[in-house]
Amino acid sequence: MLKKTFLLCLALCAVTAFAQKNVVDEVVWVVGDAPILLSDIEETRISQEMNGEAVSNPYCTIPEQLAIQKLFIHQAEIDSVEVSEGDVARFADQRINYFIQNFGSRENVEAMSHKTIAQLREEFKEQARNDQLMNGVKQSLIRSTKVTPAEVREYYKHVPEDSIPYIPTMVEVQIITSQPKISREEVERVEGQLRDYAQRVNSGESSFSTLALLYSQDPGSARRGGELGFMGKGELVDEFANVAFALNDTKKVSKIVHSEFGYHIIQLIEKRGDKINCRHILLKPEVEESEITRCLGRLDSIAGDIRDGKFTFDAAAFRLSDDKDTRNNNGLLVNQQGYNITSRFEMKDLPQDVAKMVSTMQVGEVSRAFRMVSDKTGQEVCAIVKLKNRIDGHRATMADDYQTLMEEVLFVRNKEKIDEWIKQKIKTTHVIVNPDWRNCDFQYEGWVK
Repeated sequence: MLKKTFLLCLALCAVTAFAQKNVVDEVVWVVGDAPILLSDIEETRISQEMNGEAVSNPYCTIPEQLAIQKLFIHQAEIDSVEVSEGDVARFADQRINYFIQNFGSRENVEAMSHKTIAQLREEFKEQARNDQLMNGVKQSLIRSTKVTPAEVREYYKHVPEDSIPYIPTMVEVQIITSQPKISREEVERVEGQLRDYAQRVNSGESSFSTLALLYSQDPGSARRGGELGFMGKGELVDEFANVAFALNDTKKVSKIVHSEFGYHIIQLIEKRGDKINCRHILLKPEVEESEITRCLGRLDSIAGDIRDGKFTFDAAAFRLSDDKDTRNNNGLLVNQQGYNITSRFEMKDLPQDVAKMVSTMQVGEVSRAFRMVSDKTGQEVCAIVKLKNRIDGHRATMADDYQTLMEEVLFVRNKEKIDEWIKQKIKTTHVIVNPDWRNCDFQYEGWVK
């Protein structure tokens, strides 16, 4: 944790450190008419270390990386590549929120970086624009790349067996959950606490951020005084968003909001366009053990009826499950990795309690009822699962894993196209490398003219 905090500080303070120590910045490369500064290299090096991407011999590798970036950005200008300012702004807000989360407040971030939040946001926006410009050029280079099944077969004829992609064991799992009911007395207790916090803030007795730090049960935001960072309406659950976006007075506290996460009160910090930054205090009602026992018994009864053939797991999930994300899909858990959506999971990607249960089950088996903590809400629920399918780990084959093999070949072909473009671009671009920075084994030839 100390190392991470230290690297975060370095990432924010890299350029400032040059000025404070009276180190003279210098131009180490020039690509076309774009200079690469020593400070650019230092900032990139520290950022890579922070993200676990540190490279060997950074003072050779990083200048070349930055030079390649300059080549792409110059081509983007020629090609009139368009940039989505909405995506740029979202990236900048995410980075600002990331640093606020790690340093505790906007004020701490500004103090550590010696820059205002506005200045940092502009730097992050510039980084996002450059990334989009590079990606735009790369997409234009590889857009026409296609591979046929024959090409895939031919490619893997010459690949050693131990280099063929290994497909880890995958499982498909169905789930039925039962949400324990909260007693009216417990709800009233929680609402009473939140009303007390709101009264203390509205009267000036306490600050919202202090109360959030002390009492909020949202661990992600509590240490930041309840601050969530800038979010669009679609990024928040409806009940919360409807109240938060209706707030206008930054000194007042909202009414109590009930969502699937628990009970909240909210305070507006700032609105910017279609985004909002607010603080909240979350309290989660406690579930009585007798209610957990009731839910487990109900699910064990359902599991028994499924095993006895009275109805199917699919039908029970659709009619009886409290999990709104899966019940319309017959209880089938869905694994979303970026833009890819599949029903197959590696064991490590399943919720921990589900993986523990599934690890000892046979295909088609329905589990006993068990307790688990929802990855989404952090609330305790009861569940039963069915192991729908298991695909044992194996080397990829054309018959069963063509998509995986095709994507691997496509990746190789695209890399070859991009590498060839870079080589040709170096030949036609004016490049100057400072003599003190030439003693390197560069990835591409021709930088030193």
